[in-house]
Amino acid sequence: MQSTAKTVDEYLAALPEDRKEHMCRVRDVILKHIPEGYEEGMLWGGITYYIPLETFPETYNKQPLAYVSLVSQKNYMSVYLLCVYGDEEESFRQAYATTGKKLDMGKSCIRFKSANDLALDLIGERIAQYTPEQYIERYKRLRS
Repeated sequence: MQSTAKTVDEYLAALPEDRKEHMCRVRDVILKHIPEGYEEGMLWGGITYYIPLETFPETYNKQPLAYVSLVSQKNYMSVYLLCVYGDEEESFRQAYATTGKKLDMGKSCIRFKSANDLALDLIGERIAQYTPEQYIERYKRLRS
């Protein structure tokens, strides 16, 4: 369910109160852990943390390079951890299993109904792991 909101504040204001609370909790974790150099904005209908095109224009789709996204869907909420996509996914799944929390995950999409469902410490740790420069290098390596 993509939003037409132009700003993060507008996006959050449009959410039902129960969802807003959980989305804000996850957003706080993202903001606390995300390395300097990523920007927060609305891309693809959700809150996205990305490397702007001015910094790295060589993306496959000519869009800013997304790192993390936070989206309210029809039946659940999702945090997209693109930093664990590909070669990092298995180690993330193994680490998540040790938290005692149930993981509902696609390729990089972690679905949740409540922020309490998430291993927020682990998510924060993974978000903190790549500076924009390191993430660009990883992106280039995975794309080649």
